[in-house]
Amino acid sequence: MVNDNKKYQKPIFEMNDVSYQYENKKALEHINLKIFQGEFMAIVGPNGSGKSTLLKLILGLLEVQHGEILIDGKKVNHFKHWEKIGYVSQKSNAFNHGFPATVEEVVLSGLTKSKKIYQRFNKKDKQLVKDILKEVNLEGFEDRNINELSGGQQQRVFIARTLVADPKVLVLDEPTVGIDASQIAHFYDILNRLKRSQLTILLVSHDIGIVAEQADKVACINKHLHFHGTNDEFKQLNEVDLSKIYGHPVKFVDHDHERECCK
Repeated sequence: MVNDNKKYQKPIFEMNDVSYQYENKKALEHINLKIFQGEFMAIVGPNGSGKSTLLKLILGLLEVQHGEILIDGKKVNHFKHWEKIGYVSQKSNAFNHGFPATVEEVVLSGLTKSKKIYQRFNKKDKQLVKDILKEVNLEGFEDRNINELSGGQQQRVFIARTLVADPKVLVLDEPTVGIDASQIAHFYDILNRLKRSQLTILLVSHDIGIVAEQADKVACINKHLHFHGTNDEFKQLNEVDLSKIYGHPVKFVDHDHERECCK
């Protein structure tokens, strides 16, 4: 359930009349959106809808052309505390599969920004890794080679790598791409457990069925912001409404009480 008191809090992210275009192609038009502390926000939309562009603008990877984006009350180009924002891209596990890294080594690499040059990891760091791996249901995996893990397990390792730096916000770009369907439910269980610790979660996904069940709020984007509300309100949209937003037929199918999106 969404906490109504959030409307009295200062938003973590605030987008005011944000527009962006590539040469002559408009990617986003007049986006107004707020994301509050402790909120689990999902951004959904069809391919080419501007989701990835909005994410890059939020993360400062693209320069705002029109409007403004505030992070914790500061304009994105003036924001300095990027260590507070953990980012896991959909390509996070696209590493060299011949590289002999253990799970512990991968997660420890998330602490490198807090270390001085040539400063070694200590027992406290390694205990922190164990604690974080337990949090993502990978207890005892420290010495396993990252290449031996399934896609879902690898993605949890990269989330652990982000969490070990103690961020206030976790940003996930299509986090379940390449993950076996049987592991997706476990993945979202972990996200909901993290949310209960007041971690703010921003997730970009094409899977509107699952995020409608899991997120606190949903923002549906197709160049414009067509919908922004609670997951219950999003689930009240019918197939006609969604098809207008997506620009092609969208149908919900129920499987074991879960909703899936079929195009």
